[in-house]
Amino acid sequence: MKKILSTLCIAGLFGVSSLASAQEVLHFGVDPTFPPFEYTNANGQLQGFDIDIGNALCKQANVKCEWTAMGFDGLIPALKAKKFDAILSSMSRTEKREQQIAFTDMIYHTPNALVVGKDSHITDNLATLKGKTIGVAQGTTQEAWAKSKWAPAGVQVISYPNQDQVYPDLLAGRLDGTLTDAVTADTGFLSKPQGKGYIISAQPDDKAFFGTGSGIGLRKGDTARLTLLNNAIAAIHKNGVYEQIEKKYFNFSVYPKM
Repeated sequence: MKKILSTLCIAGLFGVSSLASAQEVLHFGVDPTFPPFEYTNANGQLQGFDIDIGNALCKQANVKCEWTAMGFDGLIPALKAKKFDAILSSMSRTEKREQQIAFTDMIYHTPNALVVGKDSHITDNLATLKGKTIGVAQGTTQEAWAKSKWAPAGVQVISYPNQDQVYPDLLAGRLDGTLTDAVTADTGFLSKPQGKGYIISAQPDDKAFFGTGSGIGLRKGDTARLTLLNNAIAAIHKNGVYEQIEKKYFNFSVYPKM
């Protein structure tokens, strides 16, 4: 009888443990102004590649997903202040950011894009950029690059709270161009009617600034969530879920074999 009771108790403990695990919450911070990675639909609902990936990771890890939307520049301070557990928002893994937070394995890696008017003849050649005004989103690797490489050479770099606020000034002629993620530029602007007069004229690359692909940001020392997420990332690659989500948004792979 004691053995039976002991077995029942152990089973009960496992049941409680499983229930607790199922009820755990993984709370992500996101800036929903970078379509197709993250954006809000007409009803104000979060959508996009990162959102689908995050929800898939939560499902794989048997935890509940929650999301908090805010400006990109405030994501790392908010993470460190424990306002949420992780950042899933097109955040490149750079040496500078890795001094502040930890990152999971790569989620994807996409190039940058200098978006300018078709007839502007502006490229990333400094001779064509000098005296021009370029818009960037605050807190992005593109902002860091432009302010470090272009501003000292006579390029006026203007930072905006998010990428969505850059395009109206570009269309109004207050900007000569914008530096952003290439996929975001194509989906969020170039493929739309207002973007028909613009092109990607250059794709600057520098691992010191742009890093080695985007990952999920975590507080340093949060090894439990880091392990949980890395295991889930590996699992959705193995079971084909990642590829299914990828094909929903892109006609090409955003996960290069590095």
